[in-house]
Formats: sequence, C-alpha cells, structure tokens
Amino acid sequence: MDFLQAIILGVVQGLTEFIPVSSTAHLVFASRLTGIYGGNAEMTTATIAVIQLGTLAAVLIYFAADLWGIGTAFARDHWNLVFNKRRMRFSGTDGNRPIFLSEESWLGWLVIIGSIPIGTIGFLLKDVIEGSGTKNLWFIASMLIVIAIGLVIAEKLGNQRKDIKHLGITDALVQGFCQVLALMPGASRSGSTIMGGLLAGEKRETAARFSFLLSIPAITASGLLELRKALKILPHESFGPLIVATVVAGVIGYLSIWALLAYLKRNTTFVFVVYRIILGVTILVLLGLGVISPLVS
Repeated sequence: MDFLQAIILGVVQGLTEFIPVSSTAHLVFASRLTGIYGGNAEMTTATIAVIQLGTLAAVLIYFAADLWGIGTAFARDHWNLVFNKRRMRFSGTDGNRPIFLSEESWLGWLVIIGSIPIGTIGFLLKDVIEGSGTKNLWFIASMLIVIAIGLVIAEKLGNQRKDIKHLGITDALVQGFCQVLALMPGASRSGSTIMGGLLAGEKRETAARFSFLLSIPAITASGLLELRKALKILPHESFGPLIVATVVAGVIGYLSIWALLAYLKRNTTFVFVVYRIILGVTILVLLGLGVISPLVS
C-alpha cells in the first residue's frame, strides 16, 4: 500500500464509518479500485480494521466530555455503593435505573450491556468475518438494500420520543443486537444501530449518539486485535501509509460525526435509504451483466 492508496482509504473510512451507508462496503470497493495487496482478503481486512482506529479517535475526541462524565460518575457511584453501602433500589422513567446510579454511570452500563452481543458473536465468527466470503459483492449489495428497508420500517414504526437520559436495558439490547448486523459487510454499524434505536422509540439524534458510544468498545477491540495481526502480516513498507490512512480517517471521521448529528436533528434517514438502494441495485445489475466479479480473483 502506497501513500495515495492510504489517503483514499482514509478518506473513504472517515466519510462512511459514521453515516449509515456501510464503511466496509465502500472500503471493499476502494481496495479493489486501488488494488492494495493484490486483493489479498486477510491483509485487506487487517488494514481496514486498523484504519478504523482513526475513526475511534474521532469518537473519543468528539465525545470526550461525555466520556469523562460517564467514567467519573461510574467510578464515583460504584465507590459509594461498595464503601457507603447504599441500598440497591430502582428508579427512573421506566423503572429500570438503580437509584444509586446517576444518568451518566447508567449510560456507561448500557454501553457495556449493548456491547455484549457483538463481542460474543464477533469472537465466535472471527474466522468467517475475516474470510474472503465476506467480501462477496452479491452479499454486500443485498445487505445495502436490506438495511435500507429496515431503516424505512424503523422510521415508520418508531415513535421517536426518547432522549439519551430515557434509555434503558431494552434500548441497549436492541441496538446491541442490531450492531451484530455490522459484522456483515454492507450492513453498516451506524445504519444497523440507528435502525435499532428508532425501532426502540428513540429520537434520531439520540439513536445516533448512542450508536457512536456503542461503537467505541467494538472498534477498539477489533482495531487492536487486527493491529497485532497487521504488524505480523503486512509488509513493513506499508506501516507509514497505514499511519497516514488512520490519521486521515480520524480527521474526516470527526467532521462526519458533527455533520450527521446536525443533520438528524432536523431530517430523516431517507437520503441514506435512497443512496443505499441505488448503490445496492447498481452493484446487483453490474454483477448480473458480468461487468464486475463477486470476488477479487
């Protein structure tokens, strides 16, 4: 991988990681067009996962104040529980938040709970996820369309009344299990989790904010695991470009978070639905005509 290829991958990752259009799908296309590693699936997967650490940094920086509040409240509330021996009672709008927990530390627990599904299934299916079969364009195109339809249904059925302070275990589990769909290229982590949030009755911006917070453990685990592998399997001359790609992804990713949250305050996800369907159908047509191949040979 050279520096031009790295910049292209970084821009694609940053633009698509947080908007619901599937970063993996676009990175697969970008990796084909740039021809990195001659189409080697394992090396490409490792590279994509490492570049995601740039967008992880974008989330950490953008939500630094929120994360600091969650972390300090989490430590304080549990310290008080252990040493002040507060009784465990329940309170909150839905009766599902222990009263000894503040809203911030409860949000921390929801992120932990919501991360369990993808952590478990991702570990069990690791070999399948990293295989060349996950880069099949028939599958990617189908998932682009499936999640687009799911977003339409979620927009129609969701009552969109919940703010971030109203989230409970049901919200965490619904978005957590929807995040599992992100293991399938073409689904989109943000698209799947925003869809889940809308189905659970969250406002669009709330669903997006919790989606970003929920992405932190998953991207961290995936990126660090693949970084270890990347250091072993990638050519040494690729390390410089890989760093560049990661930095570019972080800068573009930060701007993407800001833009999406601002957009969802006033707009539906319809524009992303249309884009996903057009892209998915286009790929299926090109595959059917034999213009492109499902897999890199």
